[in-house]
Amino acid sequence: MSIVVAVQKNGQMAIASDSQSVYGRSHREDERNLASKDKIQIVGSAYLGYTGWGLYSNIFRHYMHGRKTPPRLIDEHSIFSFFLKFLKDLRVKYALLNDQANTDKDPFADLDSSFLVASRNGIYGISSNLSVCQFKQYHAIGSGCDYAFGALYALYDSSLGAEAIARAAVEAAIRFDTDCGGEIAMYTFKAARSRQSAAAPAKTPRAK
Repeated sequence: MSIVVAVQKNGQMAIASDSQSVYGRSHREDERNLASKDKIQIVGSAYLGYTGWGLYSNIFRHYMHGRKTPPRLIDEHSIFSFFLKFLKDLRVKYALLNDQANTDKDPFADLDSSFLVASRNGIYGISSNLSVCQFKQYHAIGSGCDYAFGALYALYDSSLGAEAIARAAVEAAIRFDTDCGGEIAMYTFKAARSRQSAAAPAKTPRAK
Protein backbone atom coordinates (compact mmCIF):
# COMPACT_ATOMS: atom_id res chain seq x y z
CA MET A 1 0.00 0.00 0.00
CA SER A 2 2.41 2.64 -1.25
CA ILE A 3 3.70 4.55 -4.23
CA VAL A 4 7.25 4.49 -5.58
CA VAL A 5 8.12 6.36 -8.79
CA ALA A 6 11.30 6.65 -10.86
CA VAL A 7 11.93 9.09 -13.71
CA GLN A 8 14.83 9.44 -16.15
CA LYS A 9 15.03 12.61 -18.23
CA ASN A 10 17.77 14.78 -19.74
CA GLY A 11 20.57 12.94 -17.98
CA GLN A 12 18.92 13.09 -14.56
CA MET A 13 17.38 10.31 -12.47
CA ALA A 14 14.86 10.69 -9.67
CA ILE A 15 13.20 8.12 -7.45
CA ALA A 16 10.52 9.10 -4.96
CA SER A 17 7.99 7.53 -2.60
CA ASP A 18 5.33 8.35 -0.06
CA SER A 19 5.90 7.60 3.63
CA GLN A 20 2.56 6.32 4.91
CA SER A 21 2.37 2.96 6.69
CA VAL A 22 -0.84 0.95 6.80
CA TYR A 23 -1.34 -1.82 9.35
CA GLY A 24 -4.09 -4.28 8.49
CA ARG A 25 -7.09 -2.88 6.64
CA SER A 26 -7.86 0.08 8.85
CA HIS A 27 -4.93 1.46 10.85
CA ARG A 28 -2.81 4.18 9.25
CA GLU A 29 0.08 5.18 11.45
CA ASP A 30 0.83 8.87 11.97
CA GLU A 31 4.14 9.41 10.15
CA ARG A 32 5.28 11.71 12.96
CA ASN A 33 5.22 8.68 15.24
CA LEU A 34 7.40 6.51 12.99
CA ALA A 35 11.16 6.46 13.49
CA SER A 36 11.75 4.75 10.13
CA LYS A 37 9.41 5.42 7.22
CA ASP A 38 11.57 5.38 4.09
CA LYS A 39 10.43 2.91 1.41
CA ILE A 40 13.61 3.41 -0.63
CA GLN A 41 16.97 1.94 0.37
CA ILE A 42 20.42 2.66 -1.01
CA VAL A 43 22.05 -0.52 -2.34
CA GLY A 44 25.58 0.22 -3.51
CA SER A 45 25.25 2.90 -6.20
CA ALA A 46 21.58 2.12 -6.86
CA TYR A 47 18.28 2.74 -5.11
CA LEU A 48 15.80 -0.02 -4.30
CA GLY A 49 12.17 0.88 -3.62
CA TYR A 50 9.48 -1.54 -2.54
CA THR A 51 5.71 -1.65 -2.10
CA GLY A 52 3.58 -4.22 -0.34
CA TRP A 53 4.48 -5.88 2.93
CA GLY A 54 6.39 -3.60 5.31
CA LEU A 55 8.34 -6.61 6.56
CA TYR A 56 10.49 -6.34 3.45
CA SER A 57 12.05 -3.21 4.94
CA ASN A 58 13.32 -5.22 7.92
CA ILE A 59 14.35 -8.14 5.74
CA PHE A 60 16.33 -6.02 3.27
CA ARG A 61 18.13 -4.08 6.00
CA HIS A 62 19.09 -7.29 7.76
CA TYR A 63 19.99 -9.02 4.49
CA MET A 64 22.22 -6.19 3.27
CA HIS A 65 23.89 -5.83 6.66
CA GLY A 66 25.06 -9.42 6.42
CA ARG A 67 26.79 -8.94 3.06
CA LYS A 68 30.48 -8.05 2.83
CA THR A 69 29.89 -5.98 -0.31
CA PRO A 70 26.63 -4.55 -1.69
CA PRO A 71 25.24 -6.15 -4.86
CA ARG A 72 25.70 -4.35 -8.17
CA LEU A 73 22.22 -3.64 -9.47
CA ILE A 74 23.27 -2.31 -12.87
CA ASP A 75 21.21 -4.18 -15.49
CA GLU A 76 18.44 -6.74 -15.94
CA HIS A 77 20.81 -9.70 -15.55
CA SER A 78 22.43 -8.51 -12.32
CA ILE A 79 19.09 -7.50 -10.81
CA PHE A 80 17.45 -10.81 -11.71
CA SER A 81 20.45 -12.69 -10.30
CA PHE A 82 20.24 -10.73 -7.06
CA PHE A 83 16.54 -11.44 -6.60
CA LEU A 84 16.99 -15.13 -7.42
CA LYS A 85 19.53 -15.40 -4.60
CA PHE A 86 17.34 -13.26 -2.37
CA LEU A 87 14.38 -15.60 -2.96
CA LYS A 88 16.54 -18.63 -2.16
CA ASP A 89 17.86 -17.03 1.03
CA LEU A 90 14.34 -16.08 2.08
CA ARG A 91 13.44 -19.77 2.05
CA VAL A 92 16.65 -21.05 3.66
CA LYS A 93 17.74 -18.34 6.10
CA TYR A 94 14.53 -16.59 7.02
CA ALA A 95 11.79 -19.22 6.63
CA LEU A 96 9.36 -16.37 6.08
CA LEU A 97 8.24 -16.98 2.53
CA ASN A 98 4.86 -18.44 1.66
CA ASP A 99 5.11 -19.60 -1.96
CA GLN A 100 1.81 -18.23 -3.13
CA ALA A 101 0.73 -18.06 -6.75
CA ASN A 102 -1.98 -15.87 -8.19
CA THR A 103 -3.88 -18.88 -9.56
CA ASP A 104 -3.71 -22.65 -9.36
CA LYS A 105 -2.27 -22.68 -12.88
CA ASP A 106 0.50 -20.18 -12.12
CA PRO A 107 3.83 -22.09 -12.07
CA PHE A 108 5.78 -19.35 -10.29
CA ALA A 109 6.15 -18.29 -6.68
CA ASP A 110 4.79 -14.87 -5.80
CA LEU A 111 6.38 -12.46 -3.30
CA ASP A 112 3.17 -10.41 -3.11
CA SER A 113 5.24 -7.21 -3.39
CA SER A 114 6.76 -5.21 -6.22
CA PHE A 115 10.16 -3.55 -6.39
CA LEU A 116 11.73 -0.68 -8.31
CA VAL A 117 15.44 -0.14 -8.92
CA ALA A 118 16.88 3.17 -10.10
CA SER A 119 20.56 3.17 -11.03
CA ARG A 120 22.79 5.25 -13.27
CA ASN A 121 22.09 2.72 -16.03
CA GLY A 122 18.32 2.98 -15.93
CA ILE A 123 15.00 2.17 -14.28
CA TYR A 124 14.05 -1.45 -13.59
CA GLY A 125 10.73 -2.81 -12.38
CA ILE A 126 10.65 -6.14 -10.56
CA SER A 127 7.24 -7.78 -10.36
CA SER A 128 6.09 -10.07 -7.58
CA ASN A 129 7.10 -13.16 -9.60
CA LEU A 130 10.61 -11.68 -10.06
CA SER A 131 10.34 -10.79 -13.74
CA VAL A 132 12.59 -7.80 -14.46
CA CYS A 133 11.90 -5.12 -17.06
CA GLN A 134 13.85 -1.97 -17.93
CA PHE A 135 12.02 1.28 -18.64
CA LYS A 136 13.47 4.17 -20.67
CA GLN A 137 11.52 7.09 -19.22
CA TYR A 138 9.59 6.28 -16.05
CA HIS A 139 7.85 3.63 -13.99
CA ALA A 140 5.68 3.40 -10.89
CA ILE A 141 4.67 0.64 -8.49
CA GLY A 142 2.22 0.40 -5.62
CA SER A 143 -1.46 0.92 -4.95
CA GLY A 144 -1.32 4.50 -6.21
CA CYS A 145 0.47 3.71 -9.48
CA ASP A 146 -2.57 4.29 -11.70
CA TYR A 147 -2.76 7.92 -10.60
CA ALA A 148 1.02 8.28 -10.75
CA PHE A 149 1.13 6.92 -14.31
CA GLY A 150 -1.43 9.52 -15.37
CA ALA A 151 0.76 12.30 -14.02
CA LEU A 152 3.91 10.79 -15.53
CA TYR A 153 2.32 10.51 -18.97
CA ALA A 154 0.91 14.03 -18.85
CA LEU A 155 4.09 15.72 -17.64
CA TYR A 156 6.98 13.81 -19.17
CA ASP A 157 7.09 15.84 -22.40
CA SER A 158 6.72 19.14 -20.52
CA SER A 159 9.58 21.44 -19.53
CA LEU A 160 9.74 19.91 -16.04
CA GLY A 161 12.79 17.93 -14.99
CA ALA A 162 12.95 14.41 -13.59
CA GLU A 163 12.67 15.49 -9.96
CA ALA A 164 9.63 17.71 -10.49
CA ILE A 165 7.85 15.04 -12.54
CA ALA A 166 8.52 12.35 -9.94
CA ARG A 167 7.27 14.61 -7.17
CA ALA A 168 4.08 15.44 -9.07
CA ALA A 169 3.42 11.74 -9.69
CA VAL A 170 3.75 10.87 -6.00
CA GLU A 171 1.58 13.86 -5.09
CA ALA A 172 -1.13 12.58 -7.45
CA ALA A 173 -1.05 9.15 -5.80
CA ILE A 174 -1.24 10.71 -2.33
CA ARG A 175 -4.11 12.95 -3.39
CA PHE A 176 -6.31 10.23 -4.88
CA ASP A 177 -5.28 6.89 -3.33
CA THR A 178 -6.31 6.44 0.31
CA ASP A 179 -3.43 4.05 0.99
CA CYS A 180 -0.77 6.61 0.03
CA GLY A 181 0.17 9.58 2.17
CA GLY A 182 2.70 11.37 4.33
CA GLU A 183 5.85 13.18 3.30
CA ILE A 184 7.62 12.55 0.00
CA ALA A 185 11.07 10.94 0.03
CA MET A 186 13.10 12.04 -3.00
CA TYR A 187 16.53 10.99 -4.29
CA THR A 188 18.21 12.38 -7.39
CA PHE A 189 21.43 11.62 -9.26
CA LYS A 190 22.94 11.71 -12.74
CA ALA A 191 22.19 9.00 -15.27
CA ALA A 192 25.01 7.35 -17.20
CA ARG A 193 25.75 8.95 -20.56
CA SER A 194 27.22 5.88 -22.20
CA ARG A 195 28.31 2.33 -21.50
CA GLN A 196 31.79 3.57 -20.64
CA SER A 197 30.59 6.20 -18.19
CA ALA A 198 28.12 3.68 -16.71
CA ALA A 199 31.04 1.47 -15.75
CA ALA A 200 32.77 4.29 -13.87
CA PRO A 201 32.27 4.55 -10.08
CA ALA A 202 29.16 6.54 -9.26
CA LYS A 203 29.32 9.57 -7.01
CA THR A 204 27.47 9.40 -3.73
CA PRO A 205 23.82 10.23 -4.49
CA ARG A 206 22.14 13.00 -2.54
CA ALA A 207 18.89 12.83 -0.64
CA LYS A 208 16.30 15.60 -0.49
